[in-house]
Amino acid sequence: MNYPNGIKKNYKISTSNRGMNLEEDINESNLYYRNNDIAIIYKKPTPITINKVDYKSRTDAVITEAHFTIPSTTDYNGIYKGKYIDFEAKETRKDYFPLANIHKHQIEHLQKIRECGGIGFIIVRFTLKNETYLLEIDKLSNFLDNSNRKSIPKKYFEQNGYLIKQGYRPCLDYLKIIKERYNEEILEEK
Repeated sequence: MNYPNGIKKNYKISTSNRGMNLEEDINESNLYYRNNDIAIIYKKPTPITINKVDYKSRTDAVITEAHFTIPSTTDYNGIYKGKYIDFEAKETRKDYFPLANIHKHQIEHLQKIRECGGIGFIIVRFTLKNETYLLEIDKLSNFLDNSNRKSIPKKYFEQNGYLIKQGYRPCLDYLKIIKERYNEEILEEK
């Protein structure tokens, strides 16, 4: 950019944060759901044990050392229309989802949620295409049981998952899919 008096400025435009990331989108959507009495869903805190704290002043304590207490299960849980919901959220820059991005204990946790009558799934955003999919735990388990691959192709999400359309309020309406997918099940139990 050229300014008066011959001053030149070069600006690099970063494309790394072209929009909100997946977690921010989900958190904003969950806030919308809570504020409009649609659902109560929160991000779970990661369990840590604090080892050292630096007390600079009475009101300014800083954790300087901590460690994870136990492996965390999934990112989010809550309740929607009387049904327990539990899910993991992940992003990938590739056109596939590396299975190294989700842990065995998380998959087992989601399977147990489903076995107990809850709704378990993963939400995966393919950042290069800015597409976000919901994949139910049954479909994820089916892939794992029938494939030796180390990743799930995006095509599998397209064929077996649900594209979550982005909007304004909420910005990522994943409960619309849950409502459509589980409507009969939810209504039968009421």
